[in-house]
Amino acid sequence: MEREILDTKRKALKINLDPRIYGTFAEIGAGQEVSRNFFNAGAASGTVAKTMSAYDMTFSDAIYGAETNGRYVSQNRLLQMLDHEFGLLNERLSGEKYESRTFFAFADTVTTLNYKRTNEPHGWVGIRFQNEPGGLPNEIFFHVRLLDTDVNMQQRVLGIIGVNLLYAAFYYYQDPKMMVESLADNLTIGSVEIDLISVKGPAFPGVDNILLNLYMIMKDFSAAAIFDADAHPRQAKDLLYKKDIMILRTKYGQKSLPNFNLFNKATDQFKRTNKVEEGNLAVMIEVLLTNVLTDEQETPDNIDLETVAKRAQEMCDTGNIVIVSNFTRQNRLAKYLARCKPKSVGLATNINNLKFVFNSKNFTGENYSGQLLSYVNDMFNTNVRLFAYPFLDKKTNQVITTANMPITPEAKPLFDFLLINGYITDIKDYSEDEVKTV
Repeated sequence: MEREILDTKRKALKINLDPRIYGTFAEIGAGQEVSRNFFNAGAASGTVAKTMSAYDMTFSDAIYGAETNGRYVSQNRLLQMLDHEFGLLNERLSGEKYESRTFFAFADTVTTLNYKRTNEPHGWVGIRFQNEPGGLPNEIFFHVRLLDTDVNMQQRVLGIIGVNLLYAAFYYYQDPKMMVESLADNLTIGSVEIDLISVKGPAFPGVDNILLNLYMIMKDFSAAAIFDADAHPRQAKDLLYKKDIMILRTKYGQKSLPNFNLFNKATDQFKRTNKVEEGNLAVMIEVLLTNVLTDEQETPDNIDLETVAKRAQEMCDTGNIVIVSNFTRQNRLAKYLARCKPKSVGLATNINNLKFVFNSKNFTGENYSGQLLSYVNDMFNTNVRLFAYPFLDKKTNQVITTANMPITPEAKPLFDFLLINGYITDIKDYSEDEVKTV
């Protein structure tokens, strides 16, 4: 049966009229847009125990604790808010009146577009809630990028997505996929991106956060998901800001582990070339949501996400940061990483990928030169270097490198320019055995 999508006011009213649901709203940075929806819907006294906004940093620190790194729009601040507000509910609301209630604490910390339009609007949104009276708490939180160019629209989006979260927490928690899908209810396409979600608690037995984040990519909430070595979802900028990033691209269906010997050689070259300082290197493994290199921008619908999640977990187990993406083209990955403002980026890639890009037959349309220039501009405008794995051509038993890679004539001058200036380079000092295992 197709899910009925209620408008925002009906969702808020249904929650207000549900005698079980009762809690607090703490909102910082974009007004009290979520609680406003509940007040406007009517019967808010049935749901709202308290609303608050601690905008001044001194007040905020006094309530939630000081932020040593000075960042108030952060995952850590959101979790401090949830800890404090949910703790107060259980401390202050007791007795017969509250025995049948399931408590919640909703929080968000957000920065909308500033007056000079020089910042990146984004924020953290979360809820801690009981799915049964007196039960242990559950938690859902996510990171959003607000994409509208108008502050009022960004505030409206935040209000809608907050109501969606409360509704999903209480009515869809038994179906995590539906819970994720419903976060976009009543939102305009292109108004928001959710690039991280995390859930935990007794309401989510067996839920895999890797799988949940991959599902968000499939539903076009975002183009990529990043996990630390412990397989926890992380916000890209938190891990990669001003870092020297070295990435190995892999496909989820590979039967063997990547060739780490060649990757280590590429990483050493990257460190020498870019004079990477000790402790500033971030090594990542990318798992692509496709097993073929195509000209398409979309992710295929028939991907086995459980297989991808298993592969991502295997890569996390190697002790590296893992990014899962639908970036079939390397320039899309470079553009994504540029948002994190890294110091430099190195990409280790099979030379077959370069063969594909610098061959006009693999591009649709008549303007191949324009498409190639666009690719190169996106790829190399933020201190990015490509390190090419050698490839053994089984038909000719010849090792293919940048020196003998087939290139169509119209692409050759640009390819030579990239080689001469060090944007593309071969991985050096490899052995014959390492080439055969690529």
